[in-house]
Formats: sequence, C-alpha cells, structure tokens
Amino acid sequence: MKLGMVGLGRMGANMTRRLMRGGHEVVVTDLSADNVKQIASEGAIASASLADFVGKLGKPRIAWIMVPAGGPTEQTVQELAKHMEAGDILIDGGNSYFKDDVRRAQQLQGKGIHYVDVGTSGGVWGLERGYCMMIGGPKEAFQVLDPIFKTLAPGRGDIPRTPGREQLPGTAEDGYIHCGPSGSGHFVKMVHNGIEYGMMQAYAEGFDIFKNANSKELPEEIRYDLNLADIAEVWRRGSVVSSWLLDLTAMALAESPALSEYSGFVQDSGEGRWTIQAAIDEAVPVDVLSAALFTRFRSRQEHTFAEKILSAMRQKFGGHVEPKKNG
Repeated sequence: MKLGMVGLGRMGANMTRRLMRGGHEVVVTDLSADNVKQIASEGAIASASLADFVGKLGKPRIAWIMVPAGGPTEQTVQELAKHMEAGDILIDGGNSYFKDDVRRAQQLQGKGIHYVDVGTSGGVWGLERGYCMMIGGPKEAFQVLDPIFKTLAPGRGDIPRTPGREQLPGTAEDGYIHCGPSGSGHFVKMVHNGIEYGMMQAYAEGFDIFKNANSKELPEEIRYDLNLADIAEVWRRGSVVSSWLLDLTAMALAESPALSEYSGFVQDSGEGRWTIQAAIDEAVPVDVLSAALFTRFRSRQEHTFAEKILSAMRQKFGGHVEPKKNG
C-alpha cells in the first residue's frame, strides 16, 4: 500500500523502515530536512511541505502522524485536514489524550475524513521486534489499514498460544487489535502506560532493597552484598516476574552495575496522569499506579517544602534533629 508518515523521530523513522521492508510505499515529511533526506536515501518518497506531502499520496490518502502529543499533533491534524477530502484516512500514532481523539474524529467526520487513533508500543526496538498497536476508529477504516498494521505488528512469532484462544477470532495474537470507536485505542494505550509506571516502580523498589541490603545500619549477620545484575538475569529465566521490562533492567545492570551515569531524574510523558484522572472519573481505586506517578514527581525535586514542614513538626513535638548532610 501507499501511505505517508509525518514525523521522522526515533519511532516514525523506524516505522517507515519497517513498512518499506514490508513492501509498502511511504511518502515522508519532517521539520528536519536532514531526517527526510536520510529516509529518502533508504527508499522513501521525500516531500517538502504538508501540501506537497498530501499531493504525493494516492487515493484514498493515508497519512500517519508521529509527532509529539498536544500542540504539534493538533496543528498537524488541522493542516493536513485542509488538504484532504472525503474517504481519506488520518492516523494519529502518538500518545494523544483520548478525549482529543473524540473531538478530532467528530470534527473530521463532517468532511468525510476517517480519523484513526493508534496507541503504539515498541519504542526503539520496534524496527526489529514490531509494534504492539491498540487501535480506535471506524471499523471500515481499520479494515482498509489492516495490511499496514500487519506489517508493523510483531506477528505471532514463537510465543506459545494462550490456551482457549484457538477458536477465538481477531488479530490480538498478531500484536494489534481494533479496540472500538474513536479514542478507544489511545485510552487502552493510556492505561497500558499507567500499568507500566507501576511495574517499573515495583522493580525499582525491589532492587533498591537489594542495593541497601549491605547497609551498616543492619546487624552484620543479615548484611548481604548482592549481585544485582545476576539477580535480574536469573529472574529472566523461569521466574513469574519475568518481563521485557526486566530484560531491559538486566541489560542496564550488566552494562553498569552501579548505574552511575543515571541521575535518577524520571520524567512522565502524560499517560500516567491521564490514567489517574480516568480512574477518578470512574471511581476506581488505583493505589499502585498513583503512587508510581507521584514517585516520578518526587524524583525531579530536591527536598520539598512539605518535607521541611514535616521535619519542623518532628523537631517541635519530639526534639528530633535532622541528620547532618554528608560533605
């Protein structure tokens, strides 16, 4: 099939490469002329502007957007819509807020343009491993795009089949699903990322316990000088806590056991916050997910004013004096 890719960052560029490997023809555009030139040298069709980009697409035009969520995505959707017409398909494969998808879909429906939201997981490894995709939008658009999704997805590979799925229809085993109407794809990806926060935090806290198992504050007979890289590695092999996140943790610890090149500053990309908001809207308790998000906030601060208040109260009611800082 012929389609276009707007945005040639790490994800967009590698998705373009995977699509071309699968025999698709891809028109590309990006704010960086160098990015366009690089991908064009690998076989993509270069374009100089969004108008030029749309003009080089076949009908129905299929444009996949992989730019940062928020303003950049909104501006790109609106600009592309000016050059597209009824029957064309506009895909947002970034991490947009699902309510924005609903609004855009309703807006574009008036022009007969199909809007499809694709929650995409795979990161920098997706070129080789494939991308897990959670897709929202019109069923007819999903069906048109199926060859594209099939190329980008991991496929069944050597993962054992889940018992009981033998008679079930659908594409889930191939690594992509149609979740439902507009917004549902990004809604599912949003919760996926919220869960990811919780899983990452659980691993992080567990390994922090291991790191401090040799503390001088502990009785000598229960101090353990543990090899964290070996623990991560052995858990990858037969443990119930094995996962791709653990694979990546094992890789990092093998490369740098003390992780000395990392500051501990942990950003959040938005989906964790939106997951908590959805839980509030639904009155669903999410103790682990909310704690994981708040820990990321904490990682980006020095001691907060709240902690100073706590310290002051402890000193006033019990005479507890803060320990002196080292150095």
